[in-house]
Parts: sequence; structure tokens; C-alpha cells
Amino acid sequence: MTESTNWAGKRLGLPETGSGSLAKMGRRVLALGIDWALALMVSRAFFDSDNTATLTFFMLEQWLLVATLGNSFGHLIAGIKVRKLDGNYVGIVPALIRIGLILLVIPAVIWDTDNRGLHDKAAKTVLVRR
Repeated sequence: MTESTNWAGKRLGLPETGSGSLAKMGRRVLALGIDWALALMVSRAFFDSDNTATLTFFMLEQWLLVATLGNSFGHLIAGIKVRKLDGNYVGIVPALIRIGLILLVIPAVIWDTDNRGLHDKAAKTVLVRR
């Protein structure tokens, strides 16, 4: 089989490219960097750069925005969104599972052949291009 007949996301019913295809690493890292920078700015402005405040703001932004809108500020700028495998919005509980595992770091860096981290598998979500 050639590379073009098998792509990350094919098993999930996602297109190979374009809107709805799996988000690539560059977009994911950009989104994460933007969200973390925003959390650092809020922490510096209101909490004297307190580490707990940075982490708390990052967690709340990811949890609430992904649960309700399907994307954080970083996701929006990077042109990606989080959605359930069935195409619906993520929801409060799956978004909480997702961010909880992201904060543990290890589940977020262990991926399957569809480029989904353990955090996305546990929440039954996928990060796709807009």
C-alpha cells in the first residue's frame, strides 16, 4: 500500500487533508504555545506570576472553552478544533477528562497510529483542522 491510501485518521472516518482532517503537530504546538503564553500573561498581570495561577488559568481556559465552543484561543488561532468522534461538541465531562490528562503530561505525549494522545482517546475526542 502506498502512503496516500493510508493516513492518520482514516480509521476514524476523517479525510486525509483539509477541513475535518487530523491536526498536524505544528498546529498543535502553536495552539499549546498560545494558550500557555496567555495563561502566563494572566498570571503575571494578576497573580505575580504564580505557578498555580498559571496552571489554573490554563486548565480553566481549556476545560470551559473546549467543552462549550470546541476550541481554546490557541486552537482558534491555529485553525483547529476539538470535537467528539461523532462530530458533536465535546461537553463538560469529556473536556474535564481531556484537560486532566493533559496536565499529567504523559498521556498527552503517548499517541496511537491516528495521532491521538491517550487524553483524546479517554475523552473520545479528536483534534481536527477547521
